[in-house]
Parts: sequence; structure tokens; C-alpha cells
Amino acid sequence: MNMVTLTIDGIKVTVPSDYTILEAAREAHINIPTLCYLKDINQIGACRLCLVEIKGARSFQAACVSPVGEGMEVSTNNEKLRNARRINLELLLSNHNRECTSCVRSENCELQALCREYNVREYPYDGEKSKTKLDDISASIVRDNSKCISCRRCVAACNNIQKIGAIGVSKRGFNTTVGCIYGESLADSPCVNCGQCILACPVGALHEKDSTAEVYAALADPTKHVVVQPAPAVRATLGEEFGMPIGTSVTGKLAASLRRLGFDKVFDTDFGADLTILEEGTELISRLKGEGALPMITSCSPGWIKYCEEFYPEFIPNLSTCKSPHEMLGAVIKSYYAEKAGIDPKDIYVVSVMPCTAKKFEAKREELSNNGLQDVDAVLTVRELARMIKNAGIDFKRLPDEDFDSVLGESTGAGVIFGATGGVMEAALRTVYEVVTGKTLENVEFHAVRGTKGIKEAEVDVGGKIVRVAVANGTGNASELLEMVKNGEKEYEFIEVMGCPGGCVTGGGTPIVDATTRSYVDLKAERAKALYGEDAGKAKRKSHENEELKVLYKEFLGEPNSHKAHELLHTHYVARPKYNR
Repeated sequence: MNMVTLTIDGIKVTVPSDYTILEAAREAHINIPTLCYLKDINQIGACRLCLVEIKGARSFQAACVSPVGEGMEVSTNNEKLRNARRINLELLLSNHNRECTSCVRSENCELQALCREYNVREYPYDGEKSKTKLDDISASIVRDNSKCISCRRCVAACNNIQKIGAIGVSKRGFNTTVGCIYGESLADSPCVNCGQCILACPVGALHEKDSTAEVYAALADPTKHVVVQPAPAVRATLGEEFGMPIGTSVTGKLAASLRRLGFDKVFDTDFGADLTILEEGTELISRLKGEGALPMITSCSPGWIKYCEEFYPEFIPNLSTCKSPHEMLGAVIKSYYAEKAGIDPKDIYVVSVMPCTAKKFEAKREELSNNGLQDVDAVLTVRELARMIKNAGIDFKRLPDEDFDSVLGESTGAGVIFGATGGVMEAALRTVYEVVTGKTLENVEFHAVRGTKGIKEAEVDVGGKIVRVAVANGTGNASELLEMVKNGEKEYEFIEVMGCPGGCVTGGGTPIVDATTRSYVDLKAERAKALYGEDAGKAKRKSHENEELKVLYKEFLGEPNSHKAHELLHTHYVARPKYNR
């Protein structure tokens, strides 16, 4: 690798020759401000906040797109640069909705933080505002272009990473607009509700559709028995909303906070994940025997499911018929638990806390209901739950650890790792191996399917039969994998797909981390560590070892893939060929 040496603010730094000045500065621990830049996603030099002065150059250059050169002398911090950045911030604010105190991103807004850093307190260029319209039709995502700064980070995430193309840029200059084609709502676009655009946005132009009001209303209704269930990834991400380090596991405090918010029962979606493995694993074994299409593809991720329905409907027969874990648990709560507790299912209100904005869309699907009742009534993101906890005055960091409620609260290590890419695959293989061979699997860790690589492949010996598996995370990688399967380049028996890069731990409903931190920290890996750590610490690490799950089958479901199990826990999918590639 060719290396070059340059000087930045008097500091000599040697870096690879393909680095930009921004990357080189960070190697020297010099922080150049950015707004449009997002590592590995968006490098376009549009915001002009990362301007630097290069000795011998006639004008300032954008550090995020300027390559380094041997002997280059760069200044990142002088009076002229500071004034230029301040003016650029003032110009951005001149066409910005400045209702900062009531904005969902207040105190976690990159524009707000830079204005504070550069002491921007006045609006000397205040003038005409772009005409905007609030788009709140989608079940999952709200777009407020009055706060958009045209950084295009959302566009890059949607087009370059997820390969969906639901949003883009139209017009030029002052009239530049970020949105859907023909001015459509996100609800009428190929948007799969993954929420990666929200995580990319540096301001409050994109956020999840708030469900806290309806949850508060249910909690206040004396006729409702309100049950809550948090997903595996929630315990690995919620702590960040309270200043805890990225990747801190907060399982006990999560259960305690939910109980203090007034929920009648605090169950665990990890139980639903274990249940999913019993149903999905049994389905896979049947398909391996010729009873269904191969490869079988997982169905846990609603963003992936909608993507498949829209762009690859020919793979619908390959999708597992299993509902996602929280939908399965919702169905069980309104049947098995209702029966045991002597409560009319109509009086039970199920709230899921998810790392995912697509779950909001999923919960409203007609296919995910039973006896006229939706399996899940409301979905909260991690961010929404954090706001509720803060609003209630709960001192989260000082909460004692508590357990989930029994009946539907036990989980194994296999259920916990569902939140990381490769986790569903690994959990399924742990159970399928033992069911097929009748032998105890001594080493339960399948490292070949772990990690944050976009596409992973492995061959697993299951009782003398080699099962070819693949794991894809992010719909862009899923598309690449499916194209190889379509073209006959690859053959598999089992495929796991998660709609978000890294899986649920970096889902669209997780805590938003600023671009600078994302340049240094691998969120996907750090959050996944928390889940794998919990798995390693569990006494039981295989889904079929879950004692409460065994009781559920004995008392209610009979056996995996039984008629009753299919009625409650399985579903079907709908082709949406409008956007078929």
C-alpha cells in the first residue's frame, strides 16, 4: 500500500495514499466538522462545513472529498475557516424550521451541536423559506422537509446501502427537494420502512411515527390489560439513551423500567424468538425432506419481507411461513395467556418494544391477526421507550435489575442472539442439529455465520447431510445474494436475511449516533457483543431447552407445526409487483 506524509495543523501524519484529508485528520485526532459526510455511506462535499485550507490552493477545499498528497500542508482551524463555517451554518438556518426545543432530535441534532460549537446565536440571512409539506401517511416514518438541510445522507442510505431508491433529490439550488418521485408519500413509494434514513439524518427531518400517545391511553384505561414485550436488540441499545456506553447490556433494568411504567405484565420477545426456532426449525426439516421450496428464507424481518414482496415476489414461496417473534408472542398472549389468566382477549392490549420502524407497518398487516384481533396493538421504538422512561422521571441507570414475568418470560441464549445478523441462523442450527441427529451439540457457537460482513456463507454437517447456508444483512446485500441464486451461481438450503445492515442491533428504531462517533465505532459489532455475551452467560443456549416453551406446547400447541400452531403462529405474504426489478 502506498503511503504519503502530510502536515495537518502542524502535525505530521502518514496515511494510505487513497485517504481523504478528513480521514487523515482523524488519524491525527483532529476533528473537522461535517454534516453531509457519513462514513462509507455519503461523501459528497455538499454542506461545505468540512472546508480546509491547503497551502498553495486558490480556495478552500472540502476535506471529505479532497485526496491527500505527499508533502501537503493543511490548515483546519484558523479565523477564515471558522468564519466560513459560521456563515454556512447561518445560511442553513435561514431556510430551516428552528423549533428546536420541541423537535424530536433536540439535544441529539448535529446541526444544533455545530451551531452551539460555532456560537451561532443570530440569523442574519433570515428570509424566504422553502414550501414544504409534512408527510405522515406512512405507518412507520414521518418526513418533515421543513427541517431538511439537503445533506443527502438519507438518499445515500436508501439508494447506495439498501438499494431501494424510495427517495431522491429533485430541482436545484434554493428549490432543491429531497423526497419521493412525483412528490409521492413514503407510503406510496417502494419504501420498506427500514428506517435507515432516520439513522442517517443529522437533524429532525425524519423520525418514526410516534405511538406513545396510544400506549399511554391504553395504560390509563382500566378496562385494558396491557402487556409489553421487548425485542432482543432493545437490551443491547436502550442504555445508550441514558448515557451508557455503546454495547451495554441492560436486560434487568429494561424489565424494571417497563414495570414502573405501569404495564400489567412484562414478557420477553426472546421467548417468541425461541418459539420461532421451534416452528421455523421444524419447517426447515420438512423442506429438507422435500415438503416445500428450497432454499427456505427467514421471515423475522418485516423490512426484508416487504422488500421481497415488492422486488422479488418470485421468492415468496421460499419464505418461511412463520410470523416474526413478537407477532408470534402477541398471538400467544391473546390466546394461551388469556385463557390461563381468565381474560377476554379483546381486553388485552399488546405493546412491542422494537429496534425497528418496520415493525409498526408489520403490526397493522391484516395477515397478522386472529379472530379479528391484531396480534400486536402498538409498537414502540427504543427511542420512544426512552422518552417514556424519561417522562416518567425514572432514574434508569440506578434501577435494580429485575426479571421478566413468568409464563412467557423465559428465554435461552439462542433467543437472545436473534438481534444480531446471523443470530437466527445460528439459533436454528443449534436446534435442527439436535432434532435431526438425536445427539447433543457440544459446541453451540457457529462462528462462520457471525460477524458484520454483508454476505456470509457456510456448510454445516447435520447428521451426515451437508446443509448449505447463507446470511445477508441489509436489503442491498439481500438483493446481491438473491440475484446469485436466481442466476444459478449459488445454491443453498437455508438463508437468513435481515433488512437492516448489522441486523436488529442497528435497526431504524435504535438510538441515533452522530456521524463522528460512527466514524470511530462499529455500532453493529459493539451492540452484537452484548447479545453474544448474554448468550454465553445463559445456562440454556438452545431454544428447545426453554422450560416455559415446553409447557406451552404440552398444554396448548401440541407440537411444532401442529394445526393449532399453524393457525396462530404462521402466515402468508402478498406480492407487490409494482416495484419488481
